[in-house]
Parts: sequence; structure tokens; C-alpha cells
Amino acid sequence: MRKRVSHGLILAALVIGVSAASAAPEGEHRFLTGVNIAGAEFNGKKLPGVANQDYFYPKPETIDHFAAEGMNVIRVPFRWERIQPSLNGELDPAEYRRLADTVHRATAKKLYVILDVHNYAAYRDMPIGSPAVPVTAFADLWKRLAGKFRKETQVGFGLMNEPKGLPTETWLAAANAAIVQIRAAGARNLVFVPGNGYTGAHSWFGKSYGTPNAAVMLGINDPDNNYVYEIHQYLDSNYSGTHPSCQNETIGVTALEPVTKWLLQHHKRGFLGEFGVGKDATCLTALDNMLAFIDRNRQAWLGWTYWAAGAWPPRYFTSVQPVNGVDPPQMKILLRHVAQPQQDRAGLR
Repeated sequence: MRKRVSHGLILAALVIGVSAASAAPEGEHRFLTGVNIAGAEFNGKKLPGVANQDYFYPKPETIDHFAAEGMNVIRVPFRWERIQPSLNGELDPAEYRRLADTVHRATAKKLYVILDVHNYAAYRDMPIGSPAVPVTAFADLWKRLAGKFRKETQVGFGLMNEPKGLPTETWLAAANAAIVQIRAAGARNLVFVPGNGYTGAHSWFGKSYGTPNAAVMLGINDPDNNYVYEIHQYLDSNYSGTHPSCQNETIGVTALEPVTKWLLQHHKRGFLGEFGVGKDATCLTALDNMLAFIDRNRQAWLGWTYWAAGAWPPRYFTSVQPVNGVDPPQMKILLRHVAQPQQDRAGLR
């Protein structure tokens, strides 16, 4: 049933939207729609592992495929321990080259690239903020990565995939320390800042992981004011993305609505960095509904990257990697919401 909305409420919503846009971070960014290309984070228990055997950076043909489909961003997960084998040490030259080659292949195809340190706020299973992995070590990683990629204007810095197992306040301190080093390195790149507790939209206001993200993560301090909150949201029974069925057709919208209001209230922006569904009709409708909600709320959202393409076996139920040249059905839904050139600045100042 449709509810009537007063002219006053409409005007208030417009005022909120204008305020959010006027408070956008420095610089202008395209509305980003694309995929995660997984593989370089595989076999995290096998370190360092063997490239192209234990873990896999995106193949050139995979990058080319999603660029040709109309995507304009890829998120590239990789392991902290492989790019920096010793805390506070130099980046591994061979691993850096593999990452840089991926970046340059993608940016040559006019894709924006999000570097994703896919470690859940830990190094060799020891959490950031512990004696073994001090906050300064995490900041050191980003000082080195920022120094390498600071001139790459089409590269964003995803600080950490799905922090967990540490107080939210500790994660805030680590994120701010990393941002200090990124800016000190002369990098003005957009920074993607996740919350604690797997950075779920559904738990943004919850206490199961500690102090809620909604309370703590407003403490992000970026002198360039060029960051977005990276939020993840799966639609299965426990929001983990490990079950092929979705709760219902509107669960994605239900999960994103409170976070969207929070972003607008505080003049912030979000980015849906991970979400994925199975192939049944309920999931496909839920996916379509969630992306349509983001389309309607671009003053709060910079875009999204679906989980995932890449080196998965065909049985991986959220995969949108084509099989024998055929796209899975989820891809048809994604392509309905891919940013068109004339839409790229929508919702941004």
C-alpha cells in the first residue's frame, strides 16, 4: 500500500539531500558500479603461497569482460601478508608487480580500481591493536601502498575488508592512523573506510561486536575529507552470504534504509562494497530492489561492487563469472543498474 507523503516531508527530504551533496568530500567521483574480482586473497592459511597456483590475480580477459559489459569499477582483494611479508617491512616486489599490473590493465580499460586489503583486521590471525600487530604497523602498510599508488587517480584505497575481533574504538584508531600516513605520503586518493563487525548494514547500529559503528565511526578524521564508508550486506538468513536463499524480496532495502538515513543525517556517503545472492527468483528480485533503492538514494551512496567474479568454481552460487561465455542470471540484474556516462555525477557535487 502506498502512503501519502506531505509536501513538507518532500521538501525536508530535498533539503537533506542538498545538504548531503554540499558536504561531499573533496574532489568529484563517478558513480561506481562493478564487481569484486576475487582470487588474490585465496588460501589465506597458505602463506605466502604460490601465485597462479594457490591464489590468482584477475586475468586480463576477466577485466576486459566486465569493462565491456559496462562496469566502471573493480574491487581487487589481496592479502596483507603477501604484499608485506614482514610487518613494517618493504613491500614484496613480485607481489606488488602483480597488483600493479592488475591496476594498470584495469585503468587502461577506464575502470576505477579499489585496492582491498582482505584480512579482517588481522595479520597472521593476530588482530590489529594487539601487541603483535600494533596500529602503527597497519598505518605503515598504507604509507607504503599510498606511496606506490598516490599518482594513480583512478585507484581507491580500501583500508581493510570486514574488520572483526577487535573493539570498534581500536578499529577507528587504526583507520585514522592509516589515513594520516596516506595523506602524509602525498596521496589524495579516495579512501574506503569500513566499520567493525564485518561492516554489515544490518548491524551498523548493533552491539554484538562492541560499540556500534553508528556511534564510533563518525570519528573518522581525514584532512582531505575524501572518504566513504564501505558497507557490506548479504541477504541470506544470517547475512553471511553463505546460503543460496534470501530472506525475502525486500530484505536488502530493509537493511540499507537505516544506514542511508544515518549517512544523510551526518552528511556522509556510503559504498556497498560487497553483496551477493543466489539464482532463485526471490534472490534476484531482492537484488533488483536493493540496487533500485541505491539508485534512488545516490545523494547517500557512491555506488557498489558485487561479490563476486574471478577464479571461483562454477558451483559458487553468487559468482557472476561467465561460464562458457554465458553470464549467470545475477548479471542481468546488475546490468539494469550499471551507471551510464550521463549518470556518473548523479548525487555528487
